[in-house]
Amino acid sequence: MGTIAIGGDNPIRIQSMGTVDTNDTEGCVAQAKRIIDAGGELVRFTTQGTREAENMKNISARLKADGYMTPLVADVHFTAHVADVAAQYCEKVRINPGNYVDPGRTFKHLEYTDEEYADELKKIEAKLVPFLNICKEHHTAVRIGVNHGSLSDRIMSRYGDTPAGIVESCMEFLRIFKREHFDDVVISIKASNTVVMVTTVRLLVETMDKEDMHYPLHLGVTEAGEGEDGRIKSAVGIGALLTEGIGDTIRVSLSEEPECEIPVARKLVELAKSLPLPFQKEGSQERMYIEDDTLHLYIDAPDWETFQLKAAMAASSTLIDRKATNIEIHSSQYAPLRLEELGDALLQAARIKFTKTEYISCPGCGRTLYNLQETIARIKAATSHLVGVKIGIMGCIVNGPGEMADADYGYVGAGRGKISLYKQKVCMEKNIPEEEAVDKLLELINNDRK
Repeated sequence: MGTIAIGGDNPIRIQSMGTVDTNDTEGCVAQAKRIIDAGGELVRFTTQGTREAENMKNISARLKADGYMTPLVADVHFTAHVADVAAQYCEKVRINPGNYVDPGRTFKHLEYTDEEYADELKKIEAKLVPFLNICKEHHTAVRIGVNHGSLSDRIMSRYGDTPAGIVESCMEFLRIFKREHFDDVVISIKASNTVVMVTTVRLLVETMDKEDMHYPLHLGVTEAGEGEDGRIKSAVGIGALLTEGIGDTIRVSLSEEPECEIPVARKLVELAKSLPLPFQKEGSQERMYIEDDTLHLYIDAPDWETFQLKAAMAASSTLIDRKATNIEIHSSQYAPLRLEELGDALLQAARIKFTKTEYISCPGCGRTLYNLQETIARIKAATSHLVGVKIGIMGCIVNGPGEMADADYGYVGAGRGKISLYKQKVCMEKNIPEEEAVDKLLELINNDRK
């Protein structure tokens, strides 16, 4: 396959992730082509086992034979040796520090002496160094991909559910990379909560600078959802960082077909070039200013989607940093009610004020064993009246329970045709037949609210 340069003076790269079973060569090839044809510059597939990792070789060969040279990325969780296999066939392997060596989360508090904690880090190094040697041999890059929703019990016990803990989860791995002189690395820190995501990435940049580390950053708001809300939430989180000059590659994570993510990401990259807007700059029609805790935003755009994304990006840092906690959007293009609704959506995306149900839904991948888009539609139809309630809709266990910490209730894929329901981090019912699960979720919420 081909290679692309990320970071430095190179363009911001746009990527997406396949949603079909990685064992389905034909389906993966077809989906990768749609992503690439839409403008995707990297394509990622989940490799939950050795079989899936081995099949990346076939997917790569088929794409290459058809003239598609775009780099492929293998996504690895829970099984470290799968990364060793995938590194032989893919241009990049994503590993998650939360589950690469540490066991699956139980959300229990663990006590470590400093010596015991150091021993845990040695276990990571023992697994990581052989993997990095394979990557060196095959010229394979690595993404250290930390998710707020899948921090290990070890990190959570010592640092808590904090930006400092998320950053340390990354730095533990990155320090080993540096000692091993492995520099083909990209870093990502993602969360469904835009404030957590932005705050943590900023802290990561500061921490890397202190340790003289300068690696490219991949940005994304994980489980952003779908439709307008998913786009606005992504634009607030990604936009806050892009407008500060942070970010080298991005993914807009939507619960839609993956090729739909690409044009949205492309717009964010283009809009970042003209932002942030001037504050009451003389002669400028587009401007923003703060008055009595209200951000006044004047913008124009050629269409509604671009208008939404531009407003979200322009307002993002101001709202994330709570320099203002209200917003008024001014434009002669659209009706006042529509602008007011957009303002409310921006405040909700920035976690300031909730005026409707909040859905934290993943985009799906080869691990998802139910129809995610149909399920989201059914859950929304049943729960959209629950203003302020946060509902997580997760395809699998990787981020499911962890992201439930930011949601009130969770609907998580537990196996083929089986769903588990959560109240925050607590599993309330396991392995419910899929056809009963939405009704059971609504019953759980209604009984709880009584």
